[in-house]
Amino acid sequence: MPRVSFQFLHRKSAFFKELGAYVHFLYRYVRLRGYRWFAKFESIKDILVDFLYKRRGKYARPFLHFGTIAITFLMITFGPFIIQQRKTAETETAQGGAVIGSAFSYGSDLSTVLSSDVQKYRNGEVTIHVVEPNETLSSIAQKYGLNDIHTIMWENDLADGEPLKPGQELRILPIDGIRHKVARGETIYTIAKLYGLDENQAQAIVDYPFNEFKNDETFELAVGETIMVPGGTKQQENNNTINTSSAPVAEQIATQKPLALTPSAGTVTAFGSFVWPASGRITQYFSFFHNGFDIANHDGGRILAADSGTVIWAGWDTTGYGNKVMVDHGNGFVTLYGHLSQILVRVGQTVARGSLLGMMGSTGHSTGTHLHFTILHGGIAENPGRYLK
Repeated sequence: MPRVSFQFLHRKSAFFKELGAYVHFLYRYVRLRGYRWFAKFESIKDILVDFLYKRRGKYARPFLHFGTIAITFLMITFGPFIIQQRKTAETETAQGGAVIGSAFSYGSDLSTVLSSDVQKYRNGEVTIHVVEPNETLSSIAQKYGLNDIHTIMWENDLADGEPLKPGQELRILPIDGIRHKVARGETIYTIAKLYGLDENQAQAIVDYPFNEFKNDETFELAVGETIMVPGGTKQQENNNTINTSSAPVAEQIATQKPLALTPSAGTVTAFGSFVWPASGRITQYFSFFHNGFDIANHDGGRILAADSGTVIWAGWDTTGYGNKVMVDHGNGFVTLYGHLSQILVRVGQTVARGSLLGMMGSTGHSTGTHLHFTILHGGIAENPGRYLK
């Protein structure tokens, strides 16, 4: 037995020696061969990189041309289908739901800036008009939908009584007012004041859809840009004041302070006519880019329901109205009250005509304390001047 064990151990030791020698040989072989392979790979890579470096930019132009052709092909092929699908979706949206069901979808435009209106006002661009024989400032203004010939005179530096000459070129603004080039340090407030508008009337500069701002929250202007000042004049001041006798309820309670939320009015029926929702003066009227009246009062004041109905919105609006209230009057009409400092009603409650909805403020995209008041009929914003009594 001892002799057998010794032979076994001897053979085992020889096996491990041979295995170690084989592993050592395999390691040296792989190392040597791997190094050679790696060296060849590096040399090939250097040649390839050098080739590409020398040829850089050779295929850039064909690649760009091919990419442009591919994009054009995709637009021509799939563009009509995408446009048709979008039109179908917009049509379904326009036809669906009642006013109450769609109340939360109203944005800042409220269907006021329609494509026809934008075309009518030439996308906010200045038009060059060549004077024809026998034309006058009045006839030209009427042709372009302007009410004040001074809009043409100020834009073209024309003096009073200066005759027009055939062939003379005139710059025609899209709306009545003044075009202003922003200088360093100017704000919408200083520009508004320069042209006879106060801080509340400066809201028209903000609302004009073709004016651009560096910051839509602070209305910061870029030096050198040109903005439109709707209703601005060079030496006149606009003082359109509401006759407070037409809003006796608002005047009666304007100085009172709200103490609690307005209680529900129970069962109500709309009168079908509207009273003034606040006392103050109109600082901005209804237009293609402004879907209601802005009624300003420096001291604020109470906001009243213009007619009886049910509150369908009472809270913050992210499209620019700030604190907003909407009342459905149950007869196809909905009224909107924006920029409130306080809201004193809740969604779902009823309000009688003249009920307290909240307090005038300057929340949202607002340049001063005022009420933005809109009358919607069938979901379309209409001129409040046609309805207010």
